[in-house]
Amino acid sequence: MPSFDTLLAFLGISILITLAPGPDNLMVIGQSLSRGRRAGLAFGLGCAAGCLTHIAWATLGIATLVRASAGLFLAIKLAGAAYLLWLGIQALRSGGSLRPAAGTPPQPWQRDLRRGFVANALNPKVALFFLAFLPQFADPARGSVSLQMLILGLVFAAQTSLIFGTMACAAGSIGRLLARRPSIGPWLDRLCGALFIGLAVRIASDDL
Repeated sequence: MPSFDTLLAFLGISILITLAPGPDNLMVIGQSLSRGRRAGLAFGLGCAAGCLTHIAWATLGIATLVRASAGLFLAIKLAGAAYLLWLGIQALRSGGSLRPAAGTPPQPWQRDLRRGFVANALNPKVALFFLAFLPQFADPARGSVSLQMLILGLVFAAQTSLIFGTMACAAGSIGRLLARRPSIGPWLDRLCGALFIGLAVRIASDDL
C-alpha cells in the first residue's frame, strides 16, 4: 500500500496532468458543447473507464510487450486514429442534428460512454504513459509493486472522472446557452468534428 504522502503527491501530479490540454479533455469539452452536458459526462466517464484498461496493462506488464513490438504499437495507434476520424466525419455529416430537437428522445448515454471508452482504450501512448508513470510512485519495500500500481491507477481514474465531469458540466452549460441560437448548432457540430479529425491526424502522425 502506498504511503499517504506518496498518494498525496501522486494525486497532485495526476490532477495537473489531467488538466493539461490533451485529446481526452478536448474531446469531452467538444462533445459537451455540441451535444450537451449529459453526452459530455458519459463520454468523460468512458475515457476514465478506458484508463482502467491501460492501468491493467501496465500492472500486468502487457504494455511492455506493446512497446517492444513496433508493428503492434503502430496497428493499435492507427486503429485509434481511424476511430476518431470516424467520429469526426459523423459529426461533420450531422448538420446540427447531434443535439436532439425538442420532443426527440436523447441518444442513450451508454453510446457516449462506449465512445469515450474506445477512444481512450485504443490510444497506446496512454498505456505507455501509465507504464512509465505508475512505477515512479511504487516502493518495493512497501509490498507488492503490482498492487501499489493498481491502487495508484484507481486514484488516477477517480480524479479523472471528477475533473472530466466538471469540464463536461461547464462546457455543457455554455453549449446550452449557445443552442438558443439555432444557427450556431451546425457550427458546434462542425467544431466537434474538426476536433476529432484533428486529434486523429495528430495521433496517426506522432512519432513512435
